[in-house]
Amino acid sequence: MMQLRKKQLEIFLQKVPTFQNPQASLEQYLTPASIVADIIYQAFCANDIAKRSVVDLGCGTGIFSFGAKMAHAALVTGVDIDQNSIRIAEEFAKNHKITVSFLCQDVNTIDITADTVLMNPPFGAQKSNIHADRAFMEKAFEIAPVIYSLHLSSTIPFVSKLIAALKGEISFQTSYQFSLKGIYSFHKKEQMDVGVTLLRILRGAD
Repeated sequence: MMQLRKKQLEIFLQKVPTFQNPQASLEQYLTPASIVADIIYQAFCANDIAKRSVVDLGCGTGIFSFGAKMAHAALVTGVDIDQNSIRIAEEFAKNHKITVSFLCQDVNTIDITADTVLMNPPFGAQKSNIHADRAFMEKAFEIAPVIYSLHLSSTIPFVSKLIAALKGEISFQTSYQFSLKGIYSFHKKEQMDVGVTLLRILRGAD
């Protein structure tokens, strides 16, 4: 039986580099390794990762992708629109001899299927990204029957309605405190704590 030690996973994921020139329009924040490790561990225990094909939507520098591969995923594909993020992820994969495929592509245009989607979609906080979380969710439903998705806790009522409209079901949820560093010019604090909620979503029967 395959095993996964969450603490060791977290320690490894702390090595994943952050964005070199983060873009506010893409809401680029590195998800904390402790949160990613917990999400990956939950998905592993639910038999949604080991020996499965996994797609990481909006992968950024690849922290969820690398977590999935460390959790014995059979095939992992990371997708992001930002070429610089993909380059960083590919360099990390090469340096650590991790087999992950990365695609520099708008998530709306990809045509791929998998067993599981992992994603921390843009929260839609920037005007250029309003409803981005909806686009990510709709694409995730096209890709896989099981979805793990992070959202601002305050938006869960809206997200729940969207999932119901897509004929999906939330099987469980977990809440976290997400520490965001004040990396953009409009940030008034050096660090902010926001509540985020992980949803495990099951796609309805076709």
